[in-house]
Amino acid sequence: MAAAAIFAQQPFQHPWQGARVAFFGDSITDSRVVPSNPSPIPSGHDWTGIPDSHYWGYLQEWLGIHPLVYGVNGRQWDDIPDQARRLKEEHGDGFDAITIFIGTNDYIADIPLGEWYEKRPEKVTAALGYPATEFLMIKRTPSMDGETFKGRINIAVSTLKRLFPEKQIVILTPVHRAFATFGSNNIQPEESYPNRLGLYIHDYVEAIKETANVWSVPVIDLNALCGLNPMLEEHSMYFANPKTDLLHPNAKGHERIARTLLYQLQALPCKF
Repeated sequence: MAAAAIFAQQPFQHPWQGARVAFFGDSITDSRVVPSNPSPIPSGHDWTGIPDSHYWGYLQEWLGIHPLVYGVNGRQWDDIPDQARRLKEEHGDGFDAITIFIGTNDYIADIPLGEWYEKRPEKVTAALGYPATEFLMIKRTPSMDGETFKGRINIAVSTLKRLFPEKQIVILTPVHRAFATFGSNNIQPEESYPNRLGLYIHDYVEAIKETANVWSVPVIDLNALCGLNPMLEEHSMYFANPKTDLLHPNAKGHERIARTLLYQLQALPCKF
């Protein structure tokens, strides 16, 4: 029987249905940082009965995934190797895939972007239709500079690919962010302003998107796709507090992120 005919007879099942998925990230992923419900609750929405109002909680309800949550409040890309090692210690290879949702704290902490590669001259012998000849060429290797954003991503993804060579790894870009204050020593301006290096959140998002080609990992651009934009007053309904926290999505914001992921993950294999 033709392959098309076989698939036509089978009911569709989401490729991530019932999967064991590790979720790495920062406060938006951290299970101890509970997203607030919108107030008042819009008509037609009932938030009761939701097992967890994080984006991964909605995916748990809709897809039956088993979430293994390792996100930690305030963390940056340099924490991903530690989250990976905790996953390895606690579950070995007993899971299916990993998602990484982090980067907004690197921006606000003024982490330099850096470079993807270090380059140095090296002698190389080649013979492509001519006698073997030694050439001096410029060899590039991934930068492992933990003081830079791209170096941190290189360290993190190379660690994951070595620890879990058969697992799916999916990276999510940070969502848009606006004003937030968490005390006199933690006041974060909206994304209209650059950090002290003159870099905007957009620069960090673009670097994360480049990771797809540098490391052959799928990147879901939530910054572009999920629709959340707290720079608009009308979108404050999706965030924790319209006056003090337009950084963290509330339950309604997490649901919108989860709906985007539900369809984006549908295009990616979970298990190999």
